[in-house]
Amino acid sequence: MVRAVQTSELRSELLGARAAVLDARVAIYSVNFGEASRHLEGARGLLGRADERLKRLGRDDELKHVQTAMAGIDDAQRMAGKLDQSANSRAGETAKMIADVLDAEARR
Repeated sequence: MVRAVQTSELRSELLGARAAVLDARVAIYSVNFGEASRHLEGARGLLGRADERLKRLGRDDELKHVQTAMAGIDDAQRMAGKLDQSANSRAGETAKMIADVLDAEARR
């Protein structure tokens, strides 16, 4: 039962992080880099919690993908801070990485 709750909470964190990254993409497209940065910061927090949960669950493969996604968020946020539109594509790659982890979780 405890494991099922942890898995459900993990899925919620991953879905929230993905939604925040997608919201950041919309903000970047709208040339609102401040809002994009806030969304990316929110995604980073959610992925940080997912990272800890994956460590506790011993899911090393998914953990690596989440850590790569966190690095992607850092890159996108750095680009957004420089008012660089390519932050949009980096955020898109990051959203895809998170979606891949969600798919892996769904197959468990």
